[in-house]
Amino acid sequence: MFLRTLLHALLSKFGPRLGHFDVARTNFLTLPTDQDILRHMNNGVYLSIMDVARFDLLHRTGVWAIFKARGWYPVVVSETISFRKSLRLGQKFTVESRILGFDEKAVYVEQRFVRPDADGDLEIYAHGYIRGRFLKRAGGVVTITELLEAIGVAPDDVTVPEWLLEWSRAAAAPATRASAPSIWR
Repeated sequence: MFLRTLLHALLSKFGPRLGHFDVARTNFLTLPTDQDILRHMNNGVYLSIMDVARFDLLHRTGVWAIFKARGWYPVVVSETISFRKSLRLGQKFTVESRILGFDEKAVYVEQRFVRPDADGDLEIYAHGYIRGRFLKRAGGVVTITELLEAIGVAPDDVTVPEWLLEWSRAAAAPATRASAPSIWR
């Protein structure tokens, strides 16, 4: 995955520039190291590829340069993915990534693994969402206000669906062992 990350870091420098809220399309090929024992792409690899595609999004929108200048870096708070079809060895696919919106603490990104079907329409193989935050290298968390001041106001159609906000609240890790479900105490 490290070499794939380096390759896409280089490719993103030459890829088309995007607006901060545009959809980034990042192309991949299923490699032998992506396969599991059932000869399809391992479910954990999807999450790693989502990371690479998000960095491509950040680079091509210019957001990475803004964050780097300020000493900010992204972290994933939570993520979820659903699978429709398997990706097999040697298949080309594209990850479409876009910023969905923000809540009071985090940014939400939607990502889809797609391939053309027999009619040339894009077929969704997997669909994932992440909730991320940005941290300051000097310490502390980047607020959404600071984030939007750096990248600009989001368009009106950049909103997080209510079901995804509910998922985020439900998926939040407990702050302490005492606040965890009783099975973990």
